[in-house]
Parts: sequence; structure tokens; C-alpha cells
Amino acid sequence: GGSTDILARAIGPHLAATPDQSVLIENRPGAGGSIGADLVAKARPDGTTLLMGHIGTLGVNPSLYPKLPYDPVKSFEPVMGVAKVPNVLVVSAASDIRSLKDLIAKAKARPGHMTYSSGGNGSAAHITFELLKLRTGVFMTHIPYRGSAPSVSDVIAGHVDATFTGSPALLPHIRSGRLRALAVSSASRLPALPDVPTVAESGYAGFEADQWYGLVAPAGTSTEVIKRLNDAANLGLKSPDVLKQLATEGAIPIGGTPQAFGNLIKSEIPRWREVVQASGMKID
Repeated sequence: GGSTDILARAIGPHLAATPDQSVLIENRPGAGGSIGADLVAKARPDGTTLLMGHIGTLGVNPSLYPKLPYDPVKSFEPVMGVAKVPNVLVVSAASDIRSLKDLIAKAKARPGHMTYSSGGNGSAAHITFELLKLRTGVFMTHIPYRGSAPSVSDVIAGHVDATFTGSPALLPHIRSGRLRALAVSSASRLPALPDVPTVAESGYAGFEADQWYGLVAPAGTSTEVIKRLNDAANLGLKSPDVLKQLATEGAIPIGGTPQAFGNLIKSEIPRWREVVQASGMKID
């Protein structure tokens, strides 16, 4: 039910090499996605096992885990960037918090008493909220879960005060009235939530922290196989059904070459290392 799962299910069926080949989406949550990433890193490099990598597994984890069982650059062959997903800051619809300003004021009044959830230590929601804390000067307690879906469920139930995670996992609950959106992480407003301001518009100029997702294969996968997968993924990303689903979920398609996605991964590692070091984030 999280962004990784939703995007994998959207693009997955288009990756089959033959019409009768099935594509299985297998969720392996935990350790900020590291468990699933390590599984793929050690898989046979024949193009049959892929990872829907993301900002956490490929961009943030190298700075969080001193003994990470894989290298985000050396352990994989990039296939294609699939989508960017703006994060949305939400609270329960039953909460008395109605804006980012309200959240900041309440958190500053009771440092450490308010909580926020994420899909796990080092996940995109965790790192995004840590960036928000750095920019706003608040202290809220992090409550990590094993995946985005349960972390969102406990915000809806009021067990946790807020979360700041990818729009695909949140939009159905925002539309149903169970969650209230306070702000989005992107530089511009999300078309699916035109009335929700950006964090920058809410008083924190320059704030931008979108999630990104993309396919990688185990290192050693042949150039021919990577090209086939890249061609199939790019074609799938142009299909009306995938574009409609991405738009519905608030995701922005990326596409392009393996090299372009590889360059994105390499550029994000030092960017988020600065946030990890400045925030003092630790993995238990």
C-alpha cells in the first residue's frame, strides 16, 4: 500500500519479456528498504529479479547504515527512473491542527511530546521529516513502522500526530476525509491537491524534498538485458493506463536512460548525507 508498492504494480506488468510471462511484485519491508535491496543485490543477474529502488534504499541508507549489505552504485545496474513523488504532510482529520503553522506552534510548545511516523528508520518519510525539523527548529519524536501503510494507518487512528510521506499512499485517505493535508514538499503545488500549499509557501523558502523511485537490476546484468528492460519500462511509462494511475496518485513520471537514473542516484547520496549528519539521525 505504500508508494513503492503502488508504482511497482503500475509499471511491473509492462516489463514482461513475453506475453505469457508473469511479473510478481514481492514486498520485503524493513530497515528502510535495505532488506529488499540486499535480496536483489544478491540475485542472479539475468534480468528476472529487479528492485523498485527509491530515495531511501539508494540515496539515504549509505549515510545511515555503517554496515549496509549492498552498495547503491556498485551492487546494481540502473534501469530507469520511474517517477518522482512529492511528499505530503498530513494529520488525522480529527486533529485540531489545520496548517503547518499550527503544527510548528504546537510542537514548539511541547518539545518531544508530539510524534511523527514513517515507514522505517531511514525511509523517505523519516528523512523528509528530519529535514522539516531542521528547517523549522522543532523537536518531534520519530515512530518508525515496518512499511508506509501501517505508519499511515496509525496517523488516521490518532495514535501518531503526523507523517510526511509520498502522495500515493496518502491521497485515497485525504480524498476520503480521513487525513488532512497541511503542505507538500515539492517546489510547486501538487495538481491532485491544488488547495494545499507547499512548505516553501508556508514560510520556509527553498524547501524541496520529493521522493524518487526507479528500477535497478543486480550488478553484472548484461547491457542487452538492461536495454530491453529500459525500453519496456519507457514504453510502459507512456501507456495511458500507467499515466492515468500516476496522475491519480500524484506521481510525476521520469523515464529516460539508465545513465540518467544512475547519475541521479550518485548525486543524491552526498545531498542526503548532509541532512543525516546535521540531524544526528541514528539507526538503532
